Amino acid sequence: MSDAPRAATMTEFLPFDRRFLAADHDFSVIGEGEIGGKAHGLAFIKRILAEKLPAERFAPIVVGIPKLTVITTQYFDLFMEENRLYDFLEEEHSDERIAHEFQRAELSPMLVGDLWSLVSQTRTPLAVRSSSLLEDALARPFAGIYETKMIPNNQPDPNVRFQKLIEAVKFVYASTFFQTAREYMRATGIEPHQEKMAVIIQEVIGERFGERFYPVISGVGRSYTYYAFGGAKPEDGVVNLALGLGKTIVDGGTSWTYSPRLPRSNPPYNSLRQLLDETQKTFWAVNMGRPPAHDPIKETEYLSAAALADAEYDDNLRLVASTYDGANDRLEMGTAGAGPRAITFAPLLVGRVLPLNEVISELLAIAKESLSADVEIEFAATLPKNGPIRFGFLQVRPMVVSREAVEIDDAEMSGDRVLLSSASVLGNGIHEDLRHIVYVKPDTFSLALSTKVAAELATINRALVEAGQPYLLIGFGRWGSSDPWLGIPVTWGQIGGARTIVEAMLEDMNVDLSQGSHFFHNINAFQVSYFSVRDPEKRIDWSWLAAQPTWKEKSFVRCVALNAPLCVKVDGRRSRGVILK
Repeated sequence: MSDAPRAATMTEFLPFDRRFLAADHDFSVIGEGEIGGKAHGLAFIKRILAEKLPAERFAPIVVGIPKLTVITTQYFDLFMEENRLYDFLEEEHSDERIAHEFQRAELSPMLVGDLWSLVSQTRTPLAVRSSSLLEDALARPFAGIYETKMIPNNQPDPNVRFQKLIEAVKFVYASTFFQTAREYMRATGIEPHQEKMAVIIQEVIGERFGERFYPVISGVGRSYTYYAFGGAKPEDGVVNLALGLGKTIVDGGTSWTYSPRLPRSNPPYNSLRQLLDETQKTFWAVNMGRPPAHDPIKETEYLSAAALADAEYDDNLRLVASTYDGANDRLEMGTAGAGPRAITFAPLLVGRVLPLNEVISELLAIAKESLSADVEIEFAATLPKNGPIRFGFLQVRPMVVSREAVEIDDAEMSGDRVLLSSASVLGNGIHEDLRHIVYVKPDTFSLALSTKVAAELATINRALVEAGQPYLLIGFGRWGSSDPWLGIPVTWGQIGGARTIVEAMLEDMNVDLSQGSHFFHNINAFQVSYFSVRDPEKRIDWSWLAAQPTWKEKSFVRCVALNAPLCVKVDGRRSRGVILK
């Protein structure tokens, strides 16, 4: 797959059929022009799967691309020009202001007719997804930068369903110019006018359970990882699984991590108590019930967060959970007994009730071979009691993996020259170009203030990016988590100038390094080193940092400028690294 988007021609893709789900073909386009990176990835893997994966290979699991249609960039161009939105965007506006302005604008009448036909005959939930020209490119992947909106599409009145689809398309268009996207473009040297947005309208993989619609399994798989555990090697890859919609993983929430080569290996927890404390406790679903308050500029307008008890009521924990047996202090696979539940996917990965891991491993291998690169894939699956199991292949993108051999002996991990070291590092290679350090001040930090910390970081990041200065970033907790009580809830655009990132754990924090989000795909693609430091009092030289000259300082964040660059060394094979003064 080339980084450069290819023009979508009518000989490559069938034109939209207004019967949509009833149509014979399951990949179509509306308009002429580009279909964007994400759609090209899906078209590519659809063709490869047809060639290399027989339909009966993993029966009763049926692997496929959920039915979709793509609105090409032709209609984005018309939307922007006819509503004079580029004139509006010449000035800086908040995301909310941009979203409202885009909602007021009108779509092309040619597009409106096709969208009306789609919703008038379709009553299944739809995902309205971005597919920009630059999205999922190898060198500068815009992963997780733009918005997706899911709509229930179940209202009795087709006019209401039509209006909700229109609002969702405009919301995705608007996200092209949200602050996260603008900051990301600045960090990567891209001008906003270089980007154009195609939109994917795709059926959501899942089943309806009362007022909830969701897949029992969602996941992200990577063919290579520099954060292997449990005896796995980097080339064995890594998989993250979650109950419900994939938003849990995308947002850096709690998921189950395992090596596809060693699906039965012990999980990376210190104790059963830690596993029970940190297991997934909520999941996302499409809200099929009472309509929420109208809020067309909110991504989660039609999503609901549910508890594990809700999934158990839906009878959806039987193949994805284990039960704690307090009398014997152990986990029992499945939900036959009483006790606290933990989302471990043990019946599938250990008990092998279904060949789930085999499917994931095969798809990773096929995608890697076909793209001639390591890959990341996204998927979702149903687990009905009767009938075939749908495994929806949702996305594929290439990864950048450094194979540079770096050796760090034990003596280098400590000493006067060491600013910090860690035996838990993501990445690989040597970097000697960092002359600035941005760090969250440990004496003023509190998780209760993490949102304010994120705002200060964004301001300093912007200044450093504009000055052309990459930097080392040090903070507390899980970077990019949507939960401010797990870490600092930054977007990639807010820290996109960092080339080495450190997460340091406070005394009362015990958060595992997450690889299950778009945030970490960008870290991988830009070859950013990511250090996890469990004991910052012993591992980070705070006194040396405090003695360095201030470049900028705010209430919770300080940036220092160095006379000589740091040396960052990461041994990806052994997952260890050191930063030398």
